[in-house]
Amino acid sequence: MIVRPGAAFTGAADGDMNDPLDRAAVAAHLGIAAEWTLLTQVHGADVHVVDSPIRLDGDGVVTAVRGLPCAVRTADCVGVVIDGPGAVGVAHAGWRGARDGVVERVAEVMVDAGAPPTRALLGPFIGPCCFEVGPEVVSAFPNAVAETTWGTTSVDLERVVRAALPGVEVEAVGGCTRCGDGWYSHRRDRTEHRLGAIGWVP
Repeated sequence: MIVRPGAAFTGAADGDMNDPLDRAAVAAHLGIAAEWTLLTQVHGADVHVVDSPIRLDGDGVVTAVRGLPCAVRTADCVGVVIDGPGAVGVAHAGWRGARDGVVERVAEVMVDAGAPPTRALLGPFIGPCCFEVGPEVVSAFPNAVAETTWGTTSVDLERVVRAALPGVEVEAVGGCTRCGDGWYSHRRDRTEHRLGAIGWVP
């Protein structure tokens, strides 16, 4: 299932994925189950295959179970929902996870499950306009180097994720979490609140 914000993704005005009451409200709004598989990100590339609601540490999840929502929480990193025939994958792609191949790994698991990715939606994340980085990040993504609005070196995470999904139709919600309105941003506020990227097989 690929849908736009207010459905696949929730912003600060719509709730906080750390809050069970807000997750229940999102589930009611979307008409999906209130019990989800929810990942606590570790900024790595571990991918879980799940068949029931569960809480796990990791940065990628795949399910082929109809109606089972799977979600990751973000607050500047990229939430990626990947659609395939009869399965869905969700990834939390910070720069470390992207470097280690979490998006590619989710796609590989989907292929192994007989559901090769066809489409993907990227939730709101920190844009190259604001993602100031050091040399260790630049060296990890030499083909995605950009510049912040104040003239320092940055990396374009959208370019990184698109490159990890060759042949897949990729759409981005757009908007920078740090300088845009209506999103939680850890870099801007050091907030503990989180956005949610949610995928499910209808």
